[in-house]
Amino acid sequence: MSFLLYGAYGYTGRLIAEVAVERGLRPVLAGRNAEKLAALAETLDLDYKVFALDDHAALDAALAEMPLVLHCAGPFVRTAGPMAEACLRAGTHYLDVTGEISVYEQLAALDAQARAAEVMLLPGVGFDVVPTDCLALHLKRRLPSATHLELAIMGSGGISHGTATTMVENIGSGGAIRRDGRLEPVPAAWKTREVDFGRGPVTAVSIPWGDVATAYHSTGIPNIVVYAALGKRAPGLMRLTRYTGWLLASPPAQAFFKWMIRRQPPGPNAEQRARGRSFVWATVWDDDGGRATARLKGPEGYAFTALAALALAEKVLDGKAIAGFQTPAKAFGPDFVLDIEGVTREDL
Repeated sequence: MSFLLYGAYGYTGRLIAEVAVERGLRPVLAGRNAEKLAALAETLDLDYKVFALDDHAALDAALAEMPLVLHCAGPFVRTAGPMAEACLRAGTHYLDVTGEISVYEQLAALDAQARAAEVMLLPGVGFDVVPTDCLALHLKRRLPSATHLELAIMGSGGISHGTATTMVENIGSGGAIRRDGRLEPVPAAWKTREVDFGRGPVTAVSIPWGDVATAYHSTGIPNIVVYAALGKRAPGLMRLTRYTGWLLASPPAQAFFKWMIRRQPPGPNAEQRARGRSFVWATVWDDDGGRATARLKGPEGYAFTALAALALAEKVLDGKAIAGFQTPAKAFGPDFVLDIEGVTREDL
């Protein structure tokens, strides 16, 4: 039950490695930093490999005997391509924890190559894509004629350095939706709406989250908007980036933001993860007035990611991989998420 865990010493990678050992898995840790890898490998009594993604010879050698890579080294817009292409060369299945629309579309474009190589490309194996993807397909099956999908997420516990860095790097990029089957850019904080995650209505703001890509591949619903409940001040602050995005994206501003990120804790601690919860809400409707709505509750987001990523890795290691580009729900069905400890779903 061995696989390669790349980016193992990052916040999410380390958490996945720790939970993997608890579950009896023996991942081979990998990444660029030998010192960090050696320390983590000694702590967990695991093997490790040191290589960078631009070292093709070392990358190919590391994948040669591996059935699966769980890729946790972002920003994925720069790292997913090299790792996925190496997996196609090696015949190794690929999983990652990205949330970036462009990465999903990049990997979806490799579908034919992956099928020919009998390799599964399964990005987005954590929170929020696993629960949102499963909830979206669940509603599509309740209302097969659905033409519109709205998803919303809410969580507690804080974010990791990697997540914060990705957000900073995209701070001036605006928003994105899917309209009539096509990805369409929109201004930041394009829409707001009230969402009841089960604790009363809260304001959620539209965000360019990965489900704008994945939910379309899973359900075929052509019109998709994704929201997040980020607090009352978030919509106003996000709208400001419409005018200041060029400044916030400048090299000096980016350097300052990333310096500030490094001064923060690496992510939620064990107590925060144990105390935190994640929430997903979704609704679909069709052109004849039909509608279906549901919501889902689960563990804190990073704890959810570790549990979901390893559950999917175990399925692949058990020989249940499906060749080609996949999403969690498309590959393993909308009820897969209910097998994750602490997850409940409610039809409204």
